[in-house]
Amino acid sequence: MDGGNIQILIAMALYISVVIGIGIFYAKRASESSDNYLIGGRSLGPWVVAMGAEASDMSGWLLMGLPGVAYWYGLSDAAWTAIGLGIGTYLNWLFVAKRLRNYSHAAGDSITIPDFFSNRFKEKKKVLSVIAAVFILVFFSVYAASCFVTVGKLFSTLFGTSYLVMMVAGAVFVVCYTFIGGFLAESASDFMQGIVMIIALSAVLVSGIASAGGISEVIQNAREIPGFFEFFGMAQPALENGVQKVVDGAPVFGDAAGYGLLTIISTLSWGLGYFGMPQVLLKFMSINDSENLKFSRRIATVWVAISLTAAVAIGIIGRLLFPTELLTQSASESIFIVLSTHFFPPLVAGIVMAGILAATISSSDSYLLIAASAFSKSIYQGILRKDATDRQVLNMSRITLVVIAIIAVFIAMDENSVIFTVVSFAWAGFGATFGPVMLFSLFWKRTTREGAIAGMLAGGATVFIWKLVIKQLGGVFGIYELFPAFVVSCVVILLVSLMTKEPSSEITEEFEKVRAM
Repeated sequence: MDGGNIQILIAMALYISVVIGIGIFYAKRASESSDNYLIGGRSLGPWVVAMGAEASDMSGWLLMGLPGVAYWYGLSDAAWTAIGLGIGTYLNWLFVAKRLRNYSHAAGDSITIPDFFSNRFKEKKKVLSVIAAVFILVFFSVYAASCFVTVGKLFSTLFGTSYLVMMVAGAVFVVCYTFIGGFLAESASDFMQGIVMIIALSAVLVSGIASAGGISEVIQNAREIPGFFEFFGMAQPALENGVQKVVDGAPVFGDAAGYGLLTIISTLSWGLGYFGMPQVLLKFMSINDSENLKFSRRIATVWVAISLTAAVAIGIIGRLLFPTELLTQSASESIFIVLSTHFFPPLVAGIVMAGILAATISSSDSYLLIAASAFSKSIYQGILRKDATDRQVLNMSRITLVVIAIIAVFIAMDENSVIFTVVSFAWAGFGATFGPVMLFSLFWKRTTREGAIAGMLAGGATVFIWKLVIKQLGGVFGIYELFPAFVVSCVVILLVSLMTKEPSSEITEEFEKVRAM
């Protein structure tokens, strides 16, 4: 390892030390109760909630996956996805945040998403809660795996070391500090990591624009690649055995592909996922005062707009500055790393690339913690051991956290995994499984327990069926699985609710009480 790499390693080690310190600081409070460990006692301020929600949501996908898409295919796919995410973020904060914070408190002081669904419909048999917990376990295992892939790619690219060793080491680190500090540590570190991420993105973007000769030069050069800088077209790298061809030192592209209305709807539909993202919804529930959510919304919206714009631009600029550096789609997700190491002195590059580590940690800790809480509260305490004490629930949460991390490590063992692809499947899963049920539960009084169960199962099943079977037919069926699954879930909830007995007066009165808040 040369001197430059040692400086990068030192910068990252300092960052990791700060994160560990946060975990130790909150360890005592986290161990006081499962409420503190899993939702922070609903004590978080508006800045922490806003930054924590977005940092845990975006993950390493923001600094590696999205720039990689822009580097490989050009502007359209990455930009329309970013637009969908930006709109979804704002609408989720505007419509869902306050209503969920108030409703989760009124409905049995729910501290997990499965708890909320179960308490909302006054379940005696926790069927809805268990189904929600199972889907959380499945999709968060995939999500956590995407984070571990990011860590493995980061360190193996930087230091030329084994992907597998680095991936496992990153997983162990995340598990250790989340195990100790719980939700409070996760939220506090997410706040810090959100700041690191936006600074890192901004620094690389400004340096990239300067190196490329300015914005006008970037646009002019990007337009020379067929379909690369178009909203309604897409670049097509010419491949041979999965590797882009290079002729006379220049990458080869085929004719631009079309980017029609159906594809735009498909990419914009990423925004629908926000209504069902447990890591974001749980942050809404944890704020100290629902009146503070308006301020949080402004912070979150600005953060997302800047971060998504920077991520897409970094991929575009990276292709112009280093056109033959990354010749596979999987490798293209390392463009942020390539730019950082070329633009900055090693110590500064280490601090900038701590942004990737920050994004990964802030997401994986949330995923593991929410999945662990879903099992311990909804399955362990809800079914397997109904008389479990608070201490036993807390211990089971920590055991489950470790088990899920191990499963995620096995999923992440393929070093050629494309982060964007892994994340897109889990995002669709959560968006279609929980999004429609959440919206109907919060805003339609006539929603029934049977309708919620049917909608959740229909949404989750459609994601798998569409992804694995229907999507293979191509054409109109090639649309992102989140959109059809979301629509199917909504239709099923509506029809089944209308065909089943109206909710009890207890449920409707509570609904009206929350609506009046």
